[in-house]
Amino acid sequence: MEIKVLELTKERIKLEFVGKSHTLANALVKELWNDKATVVAGYNLKHPQVDNPVLILETKGKAPKKVLLDAISSLEK
Repeated sequence: MEIKVLELTKERIKLEFVGKSHTLANALVKELWNDKATVVAGYNLKHPQVDNPVLILETKGKAPKKVLLDAISSLEK
């Protein structure tokens, strides 16, 4: 799976999941909300047949990359 980092700052990360659909993005967003550092978690998919989901995560007090990796680990379990 290819993941493009579109933006990465101290409190925000924006990723594009190339070739994926709602399934991965939806599960990941749901898991991201379990972390208390999450301020904003969501994704946008303009057209399900031609566009890739773009995930946006904003955090407070914790690096967004760390929150994202924790959520992925939790989903793997």
